[in-house]
Amino acid sequence: MKKNIFLMFLIFCSVVVNPAVAQEKTNPEKIEQLEKQKEQIINEEKEALKKEVEAINRRAEAREIDWEEAEKLKSEAARKHAMNIQNRVAIIDNQIALLTREETTDEWTWEDADDEEDAHDDNWFDKSRYSRTSTHLIMAVGFNNALSDGQSVNDSDFEVGGSRFFEIGMAWRTRVFEKSNFMRLRYGFSFQFNGLKPTDNRYFVEDEGETRLEEFPLELDKSKFRMDNLVFPVHFEFGPSKKVESSRSVWFSTRNQFKIGLGGYAGINLGERQKLKYEEDGEKVKEKLKGDYNTNDFIYGLSGYMGFGGTALYVKYDLNPIFKDQATDLHNVSVGLRFDVN
Repeated sequence: MKKNIFLMFLIFCSVVVNPAVAQEKTNPEKIEQLEKQKEQIINEEKEALKKEVEAINRRAEAREIDWEEAEKLKSEAARKHAMNIQNRVAIIDNQIALLTREETTDEWTWEDADDEEDAHDDNWFDKSRYSRTSTHLIMAVGFNNALSDGQSVNDSDFEVGGSRFFEIGMAWRTRVFEKSNFMRLRYGFSFQFNGLKPTDNRYFVEDEGETRLEEFPLELDKSKFRMDNLVFPVHFEFGPSKKVESSRSVWFSTRNQFKIGLGGYAGINLGERQKLKYEEDGEKVKEKLKGDYNTNDFIYGLSGYMGFGGTALYVKYDLNPIFKDQATDLHNVSVGLRFDVN
């Protein structure tokens, strides 16, 4: 079911993604053709990603690879196609810039953004020429863990390298102020896949409403617990940008610019599963255990990112405990890289 949700999301993205900024140029026919090429590039890369994910899932179902390796391959494929989109679209953007005939390359800083507004006459701002909202595909991948209050990663019950997360979603960016771009509001939705790999040959057991880690009676080759969430992130993003304008249109570009985003998210738990792999009486056994494991249905937390251009360091922390009614609450925490694709 989770594979179907993932594929449905990719199909949905191919329908709703439009060019990030609507631009009217002095040469409309050429600009329109270039914009269509950008759309085609995005659709091509997303279709290629979908096919790779399907192929990886088929390999995992045929037991050519295990599901942990499959998740790793899907994360690598998502990152590869995100970078492909970014690089291919950059070429088109350069061609569009040549046709605008005017390009302002002065960088705005946080401090002088308001000064620039005051320095212009009121007649300089024409709402009809300014695109205020843009659309982005969001992908993130990195390390995952679960900690109690005051606990460090070194004392965690989960392997640092073996516990990972993957996130994919859509985000819209809107300028907070009409005349400047120094603050933007980022909002949208994402699917999060958070994995935990217990240490010391243990697995999760639910007993009388309490979920805890217990040692497995046989030697485990693999023990992994995964939670799938649908969340709605909201961030305030700060950073300089470039104002690009022609005689008929104006937009703000954050390409190759520093940015920082602070905010949070809220959503729902879509489900969880536990995968065990071991050998019994000379036979290899793979188990997929499904259940609610007494997990919280409502997800909410804090997140932030800091980076340059389309790549950023990304951190998120669930304020809600993973499991309900526990003696010690565990909170999911993730650190990784986030990729924004216009």
